[in-house]
Amino acid sequence: MLSEKLAKEFNDQFKYEAASANYYLAMAAYCKDLDLEGFANFFIVQAEEERFHAMKFFDFINELGNRVIVQGFEDPKNDFSSLEEVFTDALNHEKFVTSRINLLMDIAIQEKNYAAVSFLNWFIDEQVEEEAMMTTIINKIKRIGENSHAIYMLDNELAQRTFTPPAEEA
Repeated sequence: MLSEKLAKEFNDQFKYEAASANYYLAMAAYCKDLDLEGFANFFIVQAEEERFHAMKFFDFINELGNRVIVQGFEDPKNDFSSLEEVFTDALNHEKFVTSRINLLMDIAIQEKNYAAVSFLNWFIDEQVEEEAMMTTIINKIKRIGENSHAIYMLDNELAQRTFTPPAEEA
């Protein structure tokens, strides 16, 4: 069982993960509007991943005998000035999620809830990957600038991204 404090924070994280999916769908819509199907695909896959993360929290909260509280969230940002801004916002969002996961880990350690610590370790590793991926794409976008051929190549690269839940999590 999760303590009242940890249950509240886990429920909040469930909300943030679900909101992240909407955030990334808004980014996908922006990219679609620019006819950048690969960039849009990248964010659609990112949204699928965030829904998967939300459901991991949903299942974990229930498995520990607590109740999931479904909460609403704010509308995501829908307008951006450039691809660089989209990915910079995505990186900043991932940094926010990382701070939330770290907060949950701090509480779990403080409360000696080792089941929660074990569960959160997966998310700690995941956030390192998420931030590194966004940073790499930002660096590529900065290097290519307005070069339409390079943007086309990156668009094609991002079109190849798919989401497959980890085998042990399926």
